[in-house]
Amino acid sequence: MQPAASRDERSSAPERRPRVRRNVTAAIAGDICASRYAAGTLLPRENDLCDLYGVSRTVIRESLKVLESKGLIRGKPRIGTTVCDKDEWNILDQDVLEWMGPHLGNFDLLASILEARRTIEPAAAEYAASRATAQEIADLEEAWRRMQSATDDPEAFTEADLLFHTVLLKASHNQVFRRLSSAIHAALKFALHASNLAVLDHREAISLHGKVVEALRLRDASEARDCVNRILDLAGRDLTTAGRTK
Repeated sequence: MQPAASRDERSSAPERRPRVRRNVTAAIAGDICASRYAAGTLLPRENDLCDLYGVSRTVIRESLKVLESKGLIRGKPRIGTTVCDKDEWNILDQDVLEWMGPHLGNFDLLASILEARRTIEPAAAEYAASRATAQEIADLEEAWRRMQSATDDPEAFTEADLLFHTVLLKASHNQVFRRLSSAIHAALKFALHASNLAVLDHREAISLHGKVVEALRLRDASEARDCVNRILDLAGRDLTTAGRTK
């Protein structure tokens, strides 16, 4: 029989290794998103990446496979690993959006996210007015109340705002909208954070979110759609303000 300590080491190794790989994958992706490794250039060689990130070649190779599967890099024999142009990245992948999040402004994605929201969220609100369950309306109201109590805390306000819009999309009971909610979660978080930081007074936003809750409670589809459109108009103004203050 093997010693107990040896068995423990073997059983714990598979738990540590994926965590290391995820961290290294995120670190390399973050450097790509921050343009430390520019599009069209070669990544450092495997041995150099091992030294840079302090891990084994196996971990580096696994991380590069993940990044290649998501379109950030492309490996070619006898040439090396090239950083792909952002147009090739799978920007609807949740990991990619998370990696890009702190740099969304550099990728001109905030405006694109707002355009996507203008297409999706008003329709989701209209459907939710007739389809939302009592529990979903209660969850939406709870998120709204959390927004009210977090006006002096941008991080908490953004988390509550994100929860509100996530619940709203799910309350539409449209499977595509629900799936998109998961896909754009990271992007929406950073977009909301950017717009929320741009203004100090959130009273108008809070009022409009409260009106969405009331519209769903009254099953008023037209009012729900109108209020969400007004929320998105407000978000657009806030993002414009954020751009001017950079």
